[in-house]
Amino acid sequence: MSERQFSVIGCQHAHIGIFISEMLEMGYSCAGIYEEEQNGLSRALSAKYGIPLTRDKEALLGDSVVVVGCAAVNDEKIDVIELCESRGKHVMVDKPAAVNADGLRRLQAVVRRNGIQIGMLLTERFHPAIYTLKKQIERGALGEIVTVGMRKPHRLDAASRPAWFFSKRQSGGILIDLLVHDFDLLRWLTGKEIESVGGYVGKTIMPEQPTFYNSASVQVSMEDCIVAQLYADWHSPVGSWTWGDGRIFVTGTESFVELRLHGDPLVGRDPVVIRSTDGESVDMLPALKPPCTITEDFMRRIGGEDGIVTHEDIVKATEATIRADSQVTYLNRYETE
Repeated sequence: MSERQFSVIGCQHAHIGIFISEMLEMGYSCAGIYEEEQNGLSRALSAKYGIPLTRDKEALLGDSVVVVGCAAVNDEKIDVIELCESRGKHVMVDKPAAVNADGLRRLQAVVRRNGIQIGMLLTERFHPAIYTLKKQIERGALGEIVTVGMRKPHRLDAASRPAWFFSKRQSGGILIDLLVHDFDLLRWLTGKEIESVGGYVGKTIMPEQPTFYNSASVQVSMEDCIVAQLYADWHSPVGSWTWGDGRIFVTGTESFVELRLHGDPLVGRDPVVIRSTDGESVDMLPALKPPCTITEDFMRRIGGEDGIVTHEDIVKATEATIRADSQVTYLNRYETE
């Protein structure tokens, strides 16, 4: 049996396919996929990559397994992290790693004990357009950052979603599930910490799912008086060219940059980076390739090298998101009727 193996415990979201494909490309083999439900996703990934399915979780924690990937139900990921810690296995989880204050405390405790490395699929740091923006900020092309705006609509496809997706207790809800990426990017792009959050989470659809909310609009204040606006919804049209027309807007004292993360329907589907600078015409910047994949970055961290995503980043993004969820106002159309 190969000594360069990984395994998957929990297969509830297709994001785990990123980890699987990148690990295989690095020369690792997969010992198997454990998913209690043996759902359509686990079967599809098994067939696509020739990976065995198993109901024996312990078989995926053997001596040959270097790292475990996890895309379990959101509120169960912390259980898998602790299981991996008890077996001395590094673990890469899909976001979010925790969905409530108790889960955050447990995550912090594992990190503090420092027995294993924990990764989280904060994939947006490795998006070519966002990486290009990061390099522009680092070289001072924007001057001092003034404001950041992030827009994150998503397609719902309600009929294809598992029951846990509509439960705030299990999924964390729209703010925790979707905006964890944005809170991470705010810290990464600006180099500043988050100070306070306010805003609204709204429910205007699906009264039959009482804890499912479909929109979030958040205002964030950061160190050095940087302000940010974060927005997410579950209303990308079925006929859209993409599952979510993600946009990022950054205003600096010297220039303004807009990212169209999934392209422009009238131009093409490649990421678009638009920069407007004082004294210059508007131009389009080529999207740069990041120096590694998110999985390569994690495996380098396991090997003792510095990582682009660190334990501190994961904990602080999780902490900021859970704190924000407790500070915003929840509005429910059906509670007032």
